[in-house]
Amino acid sequence: MISVTPLENLGRFANDWLNARYHFSFANYYDPARTGLGPLLVWNDDTIEPGRGFDPHGHKDMEIITYVRTGAITHQDNLGNTGRTEAGDVQVMSAGTGIRHAEHNREDGPTTLFQIWIEPRETGIAPRWDARQFPKQSRGGRLDVLASGRAEDKDTDALMIHQDAAVLGGTLKAGEEPTLTLAPGRSAYIVPAVGALTINGVHAPERSGTAVTDVDTITIRADTDAEVVIVDVP
Repeated sequence: MISVTPLENLGRFANDWLNARYHFSFANYYDPARTGLGPLLVWNDDTIEPGRGFDPHGHKDMEIITYVRTGAITHQDNLGNTGRTEAGDVQVMSAGTGIRHAEHNREDGPTTLFQIWIEPRETGIAPRWDARQFPKQSRGGRLDVLASGRAEDKDTDALMIHQDAAVLGGTLKAGEEPTLTLAPGRSAYIVPAVGALTINGVHAPERSGTAVTDVDTITIRADTDAEVVIVDVP
């Protein structure tokens, strides 16, 4: 089954510094039909104004992956980690037993990012933070694993997460058509960060969310030059 939700039908929140769209129920937005896909519980599409951001706050027992679309985000946490993650790059925070962090846009223009929360396979793990460069220009025409806890990705340079799931990204030219094979019982959630896609014959406009279930092979055709982010979950 392939189900596409366009951007205008997602949950939304806006104030003077944050414009957010929620793919799944989050904060004050609740839709009983959109409470996640397996362990994928949150996918927020955030635009953060310059000089603003999320002040220090806490999390527990969650794998939080940030994919920066444009601009950059600066991270600080109570473990002493600091870092600046730029467009196309990824950071992972395992909240585990508890972590306090802040995320701010210290750039001259807005920062746009996807914030993806995946429930870990076990609770009470040690909290951690990590980030890695994954330049968009090096991902042409293929789907690369950016963060993963799948056994088959153990020896790759993907950032580690504590769940049998993976975050993939690709930068595609119009007409390119990579495929993704899902193991039995697995599902995928696909978001074109830029451009439009056709997913197994179904149109997916820019920044829409596509849930794919009970399908073994996914063909992703770029209708325009496109950038895609995918989460593969059990």
